Amino acid sequence: MKWASAIAAQMTAEAAVLDVCDSLRTQLAGESPQLLLVFASPHYREAFVRLPSLLLAQFPGATLIGCSGGGIIGTSRLGDSLEVERGPALAVTAAVLPGVQLTTFHYELNDLPKSPEAWHAVVPPSTHPAFVLLPEPYSCDLEQLITGLDAAYPGAATAGGVASGGRGAGDHALFEGSTMYRDGVVGVALSGNVVMDTLVAQGCRPIGAPSIITRCERNLLLELGGQPALPVLKQLFETLDPQERQLFRSSLFLGIQMKDDQLEYQHGDFLIRNVLGVEPDRNAVVVGAMLTPYQAVQFHLRDADASAEDLRKHLVLHRQSRPTPQGALLFSCLGRGEGLYGRSGYDSQLFAQHMGPVPLTGFFCNGEIGPVSGTTFVHGYTSSFALLSPRN
Repeated sequence: MKWASAIAAQMTAEAAVLDVCDSLRTQLAGESPQLLLVFASPHYREAFVRLPSLLLAQFPGATLIGCSGGGIIGTSRLGDSLEVERGPALAVTAAVLPGVQLTTFHYELNDLPKSPEAWHAVVPPSTHPAFVLLPEPYSCDLEQLITGLDAAYPGAATAGGVASGGRGAGDHALFEGSTMYRDGVVGVALSGNVVMDTLVAQGCRPIGAPSIITRCERNLLLELGGQPALPVLKQLFETLDPQERQLFRSSLFLGIQMKDDQLEYQHGDFLIRNVLGVEPDRNAVVVGAMLTPYQAVQFHLRDADASAEDLRKHLVLHRQSRPTPQGALLFSCLGRGEGLYGRSGYDSQLFAQHMGPVPLTGFFCNGEIGPVSGTTFVHGYTSSFALLSPRN
């Protein structure tokens, strides 16, 4: 198994393709890749329809999927990870995958498989697949997509990102094979001699202590530990320092426990969702998720320091418990990058510090796909990694 990553910033798609493919050939020592994963900035919009064919002309017979991205992540010729958030950029991962079976698909909104059996007709569960998904934001039922896959393939690793960089519906691009699509979802299932680990850094730190929801209605949090939720939240505010109080006003989130039988809560155990506001008449907190009585929850804050520390902890834990990957994909929120950290390349460079010179490719997304406690979700403000290694 070999993975290679390259990024180019030429003004024309043709020049960028030649630059990227030349670098990939060098890294692969002339071997022919079976898989191409492609991410292109909107600067190449006029060339999107021919972009996959340009790449496949350089690597005939390869399986190709990809999409447009509002920012592009890749590996330079010097081996450095780059995040290009404003200018033109094309990034491609190429992989030589002996013993790996690849199945690509494209579905429009009404064509998604409706049952586990329908998915099994596309990808047999006996192959133990892992999935990379690239949906279009306006024309894909994300909940149906990810819940359907989780039901069809329990425990399967799933990661990906929602296409970005468009100016509205119909302006994003999805690539599968030599074809460009404007809607739906493209994806690839990888089976056989490959393992995909996932890592989701949600970028928050907890405040206060975990509490139990004792009353709720849909996304209204009414009581915590038998007490009205809004007074509980006000009491928490009084315990914070001045910096935390400032974040509380603009960057407050709720972490929701996802395992019914869990008694202790560790880093990364909570699904992070927005706190949307309050309803003073009911002493309620409005949350961007459906709530269930007796779930454990904990309030969180997000800022650059919390995001960096969250990612660092995930990388350290992975490095201690899993082999170093041979290839990696990064799906990062458009709200991260330079706008969060004040400088470009922070997440990808932190990844390189902990994982070493692993070929890394990806893009800045309209939503990031990855699991929390074994269930796949669409996130915001996260960095979701897919880390690829041989099974044997």
